[in-house]
Amino acid sequence: MKNIIRSIFPFLFLAAVALPSFAQDMEKGKEINGTCAACHGEHGQGGKKGEYPRLAGQRAAYIADQLRNFRARTRVNIPMYPYTQERELPDEDIRDIAAYLSAIELPTRMPTFTGDEDALTRLLMVDKVMIIPRAEGDLGNGQAIFQKKCAACHGKTGLGRGKFPMLVGQYTSYLKRQIGLYLKGDRPHEEEGTVGILNELKETDLQDILAYLTSIQEAGQ
Repeated sequence: MKNIIRSIFPFLFLAAVALPSFAQDMEKGKEINGTCAACHGEHGQGGKKGEYPRLAGQRAAYIADQLRNFRARTRVNIPMYPYTQERELPDEDIRDIAAYLSAIELPTRMPTFTGDEDALTRLLMVDKVMIIPRAEGDLGNGQAIFQKKCAACHGKTGLGRGKFPMLVGQYTSYLKRQIGLYLKGDRPHEEEGTVGILNELKETDLQDILAYLTSIQEAGQ
């Protein structure tokens, strides 16, 4: 038995050396976020009522994918180009910042204090609460369309899956703007045929979907 272990050990060692390490460095991600925070907020909460999208809790695979799209300029966003050049944001850094932002949790309810917190801790806890205002629309119709047309990729509770983004908890104005870009062909959609689905929907249907997403924030959490 010992001879067998001795004979295979060198191969196991070589295999371990040959495999690249893709472990994310969360501290490095936090450091990189110092640059992102100017627009997207210290906690990845976005800003200016949706001019800058929320990134906190977003799917890591989606964040990484979009950063690479900005770098390749297959997604048009001129302000992002300088930050995503290879020398500024190599693939390793993309993995780190994507993992860091994805791990940030923003509660949708005001915190319950124990009484042991100091004033600064309380302020920081409240500062992380993020609630998207309820959008107008027919919630029942929005739910029916979302579950039939959108849930397969974005999840039943809008939290996304894989490279498909989380939609719940995102600014309504931002989502509406991105839908407009998809419909005009100004932003490529990763899933073929999905833009066709959006084209099939009336403007009121799209508004109903957005309204529904704002109604399930706590369920999504």
